[in-house]
Amino acid sequence: MINLRPSCPAILAAACFLSAVLVSLEALAAENVHPNNIPPWSSQALSLADAVNLALRQNGSVLRGKSDLEAQYGVVIQTRALAIPRVEASGNYQTSDEVEAFPFPGSPPVQHQTWFSNIRIIQSIYEGGRITSSLRSARLTKDQAVLQYQTIVADAVLSVRVAYYDVLSAAEQVVVNEASVKLLTQQLNDQTRRYEAGTVPRFNVLQAEVELANQRPRLIQARNAFRIAKNNLVNVLGSQVTAGTWEDIPVNLTDRLDADPYQIELPVALSKALENRSELAALRKAEALRREDVVNARAGYKPSIQLFAGYGGRNSEFNNDLGHDVSGYTAGAQFSWNIFDGFLTKGRVEQAKALYQGSKVDVDNETRSIELEVRTAYSNFIEARETIESQKKVQEEAEEALRLAIARNDAGTGTQLDVLTAQTSLTTARSTQVQALHDYDVARARLERAIGLNTYGQKPAH
Repeated sequence: MINLRPSCPAILAAACFLSAVLVSLEALAAENVHPNNIPPWSSQALSLADAVNLALRQNGSVLRGKSDLEAQYGVVIQTRALAIPRVEASGNYQTSDEVEAFPFPGSPPVQHQTWFSNIRIIQSIYEGGRITSSLRSARLTKDQAVLQYQTIVADAVLSVRVAYYDVLSAAEQVVVNEASVKLLTQQLNDQTRRYEAGTVPRFNVLQAEVELANQRPRLIQARNAFRIAKNNLVNVLGSQVTAGTWEDIPVNLTDRLDADPYQIELPVALSKALENRSELAALRKAEALRREDVVNARAGYKPSIQLFAGYGGRNSEFNNDLGHDVSGYTAGAQFSWNIFDGFLTKGRVEQAKALYQGSKVDVDNETRSIELEVRTAYSNFIEARETIESQKKVQEEAEEALRLAIARNDAGTGTQLDVLTAQTSLTTARSTQVQALHDYDVARARLERAIGLNTYGQKPAH
């Protein structure tokens, strides 16, 4: 298992490398068995690296991607078949009651039972360029399938990171709002005691009650967001919530929101994205495959030549004994050429050319889309980083302001309104800081995904 800090890009490389090992579904099921059907994440601490590893083992999209990858390997085998010798076996047995009405003198007797058997090896030696093209297409299909799988894994890793950060942020927001409710409750109790002692008017109590009542819905909303975030994380992990779990899913996350420094210039990010993104590399493979389709289509204008060799036998035409056979080896060559096929090949060539041109357009469109994605992710990351910088001392200042407001109120030089205002400012500062940390980590995760840093820890093959 991987045990690194959540913001370190090495998590993505190591986690994606782990997912590259294709294991059977039976092994996956055996690995995920847990006593009493309790999901493993509910009984142990779950780091971000653990969450990524768990998702790569059981996330539905990743498992489906593995199945699609294996299916594409079947296509690869089919594509290479043209270059590999074929072995054909055939045989026949026939009986009839035909009788010649007017046999010619000296004609052989009519055989009422006939049989033959034959086995041949056939090797194509020229197919108008299709043989070498099939080998190239098989390699391109295999590379494209791997790249498409890498894209699925990269998206799954990003989803886990964002869902993990959402849970951390929601948990912190619950803590912030609980602390605010606690302070407002203490303020209400203090004002109630002072009112009962006759030192403050009833207005102070009512004002404290209103502030506390306004804060409680925010706490309720924060707890609801926390529950939803945990449900979303469990879903992304590909886990099943036990039937006995109603509201509070037992998830124990060990990592915390942070703002580890991360520096990258936009030109470098754009260059890395165009070099690393598996989506773009897969489309380039698709473009090359469409080019091979043109070669295959044009092969219809050219002849086809095969060599064959085999061994066969049949019963004799001049003997009624079925055991009296004629057998031996055969070898030769066969040649075919469609001189005119009603413009069928011409139509196929035109179709293949059009699809090839369309694949070029797809590559250009994806290039622009990736550049836009990187620019947007980079801009969001810069915003998140600047917000973090602006919030460094705000919480400390808000806490000090609240302390001074309470002290002035106790000394009789301040008002209750000052205390409540300072309390609201402190809650806002704490909530903003939590949201800023969350936005920074999410923005960094999306930027790293846009750059293509989570493609099995290596650059895709082009």
